[in-house]
Amino acid sequence: MVLHTMSQTVVLGVIGSDAHVVGITILEQAFSAAGFDVVNLGVQTSQEEFAEAAVEHDAEAVLVSSLYGHAEQDCQGFHEVLEEAGVDAVTYIGGNLAVGQDEFERTRRTFEELGFDRVFDSETEPDEAIASLREDIGETATESERATISS
Repeated sequence: MVLHTMSQTVVLGVIGSDAHVVGITILEQAFSAAGFDVVNLGVQTSQEEFAEAAVEHDAEAVLVSSLYGHAEQDCQGFHEVLEEAGVDAVTYIGGNLAVGQDEFERTRRTFEELGFDRVFDSETEPDEAIASLREDIGETATESERATISS
C-alpha cells in the first residue's frame, strides 16, 4: 500500500518596492527540497497579490521577504488585506526589515504587533524557518530541523 501525503503549500515573495531576489530564491529551493509546494510570487509583490495567491492555492503559510529596510511601511495593513480575502494562514516575515536594524528584538516586536506569527532576521538559516513552519502547522519536523530551532 502506498500512502500519499498532501504537500503543504506556501506562498512567498518580496513585498512592496523591494527588488531583492536572492533570499526568496534560496527559500524557494529550501522549502521545495523539504517537501512543500512553493508558489514564488517574485519581487515587488503587492499585499493584494499575496492574498490572491494564498486564496488561489489554499496556502498554509504566507512568507514575506524584505531586504531593503522598509518592510514596516510595506506591511502596514497586510493582515487586514489577508483577512478581507479570507486567508487563514501562518504568516512569517524575514530579512533586513528596518534601516539601521541595531536592536532586532524591537524589530521583532514591531512585526509581531503587525500580526506576523514569526519574524526572522537576515541571518536566519532556511532550516530554522522550515522547522518553525512545520511546528506551527502541526507537522512533525525532522530531527535536524528540530535541532536548528533549539540552537
